[in-house]
Amino acid sequence: MPIEEVDALAERIRRLPGVTELIAGPGTGAPELSWGDRFYFVGDDRMRPFATIVVRNVPGFDERSDLDRPGRFRLNVELGRVAFKDLFGYGPEAFATHQSEIDFSAAGRWFPHPVYAVQSWASMVNPPEDEDVDRLIRHAHARR
Repeated sequence: MPIEEVDALAERIRRLPGVTELIAGPGTGAPELSWGDRFYFVGDDRMRPFATIVVRNVPGFDERSDLDRPGRFRLNVELGRVAFKDLFGYGPEAFATHQSEIDFSAAGRWFPHPVYAVQSWASMVNPPEDEDVDRLIRHAHARR
């Protein structure tokens, strides 16, 4: 995993107001399969993250982004129904009819989250440092 890229993305997210980062690991209560994944919350309740960075596949659950290949990680952001539809041209409820057309392992472009698209989450493997990525992170943050 390109730790410098993950750390740079994490820093951009942490700079937003009121953000708390949780890195899954021993002592966090997170399952070992998620150790190293990062979860971003607004406020103290930490009920639901607005963004996550995942660094590996979860066998039998979330493998379509091929994150076990060296140098790969994935940003996930919760957009809400309107922004999801604006980005993809269809609502989260239509994800099932479109998923066969999606390359979930393509780097540097947005796609519906392989598992949580129906909850309006979008993802990008190895996101670049650019305004489009930051804009959607800010959007997800503002929803909290």
